[in-house]
Amino acid sequence: MQILDTRVPAVLLRIDRNPFHHGTLGAVRSLGRAGVEVHVVADAEGSPVRRSRFVCEMHPPPRPGSSTAEIAAVLRRVAARVSRPAVLVPMDDASALAVGRMGEDLADGYLLPRQPGALAERVADKAELAAVCASVGVPHPVTLIPESPAQAAAAAWQLGLPVMAKWSRPWLIPAGSGLRSTVMIRSAREAQELYLRGAEAGSPLLLQAFLPPGPDRDWFFHGYVGRSGATHGGGAGRKRLSWPRGAGLTAVGHWTPNPELETLVERLTGALGYRGIFDLDFRRDATTGHYHLLDFNPRPGAQFRLFEDAGGLDVVRALHLDLTHRPLPEPAPRPGRAFVVENYAPLDALRPAPAGRELAWHAPDDPAPGRAMWSRWTRHVPLRLTQRVGRLLSGPAASRETDDTTALTPAQDVTATATGAAEEAPAPVERPGAAGQDPAVVRPRGEAGTRPEAGPVHIPAPPPAPSADTPSDLLAGPRAESRAGSRADSHADDEKASSR
Repeated sequence: MQILDTRVPAVLLRIDRNPFHHGTLGAVRSLGRAGVEVHVVADAEGSPVRRSRFVCEMHPPPRPGSSTAEIAAVLRRVAARVSRPAVLVPMDDASALAVGRMGEDLADGYLLPRQPGALAERVADKAELAAVCASVGVPHPVTLIPESPAQAAAAAWQLGLPVMAKWSRPWLIPAGSGLRSTVMIRSAREAQELYLRGAEAGSPLLLQAFLPPGPDRDWFFHGYVGRSGATHGGGAGRKRLSWPRGAGLTAVGHWTPNPELETLVERLTGALGYRGIFDLDFRRDATTGHYHLLDFNPRPGAQFRLFEDAGGLDVVRALHLDLTHRPLPEPAPRPGRAFVVENYAPLDALRPAPAGRELAWHAPDDPAPGRAMWSRWTRHVPLRLTQRVGRLLSGPAASRETDDTTALTPAQDVTATATGAAEEAPAPVERPGAAGQDPAVVRPRGEAGTRPEAGPVHIPAPPPAPSADTPSDLLAGPRAESRAGSRADSHADDEKASSR
């Protein structure tokens, strides 16, 4: 294992209140095992992370929705407590973006990568990301940005149902709203209804071409870009099981070398001048074979510990080494290594792992967080089931929305793990285009015969009046109401954003 400068402590910052964020525990263990003093600024109430023997001290976090000034005040109090400069590691999007904005203001108390301008905020914004991909030639699902409910309905039909609906800045979604960062839309009416909640969500709604999941189609790439511009501490991973099934967090992943993906990532980070830790999510289009970038997270992904190499290096240790001006070693990859989140995939946690395996919660040298997780999880699952039943009984409108902490019941988990594959998503409606054309690429109506750029496409003109071949989902009649209501049950397990 590389020798870290143990004179320099680390401060992990997480603003969101998710008690089951195993990525924070991974960072605590990674740095703590190397002898670094670890401080955690996060919600400690009921969190298994606080039970880790590698936590030096837990500090109260900023409240959700805090201003940059309020977050800075919290970090200054922690810096005064720590009493010497520390490496600061944001663990969620809200933290990463706040730290990116503060930059020089934190220089007296913290060591940070020198990131160009507001780059972290630019790549985390899903609308901006589409434009970024277009500018550097990285495939990205075609994205439409409606400017009215009618345009949302028209865009959904033009892309070909089902489509993915995303909020441009998901970190602004208020807790308890029932809104999710990403949801699958199966009718134009649903697109209209979701658009109307834009003010509540805090950012614009995007509609994105749906790329169906399937075996070997979901991938992720983690890394740390250091001061020299070289990438360290990560690699390409294949997502074998996710929750929610088909597009959620990685429940089971494998370190799988992928030169094509590595080339794409180097092109992207090099063109942007990116510095720091990143977590990227990709989905391979089965028709074209192209890898489409779905998310760019400017912070560690929850499964980053998958990529601890034979020398003990991962992205968090690479960050600490680089910011303390220690040499970064040559990579020593361990392909085939597995990562398993036990509460989502218990059977995979018990299966043989010839190439090695990292468990999200359980560790022989730090057993308390694993025990605490199961204690809380057994209370969490019945509560979530009760809430879900309540939404179903409240009617279709309530049942269509769930939050990002929807629990996987033990019965569902055993089934998903035993099959070893994501739940098959509904096939998309056939989209217009010539034979051999990329089915994920379409133009808004009125621009036939041209192909859109990879970036977001605004719809400036009102949609045409419904014609004889317009689907009934676009019409506000009783039949559309009935159809939308009949699909309500399927929304409890809709997809959310990849990654975390």
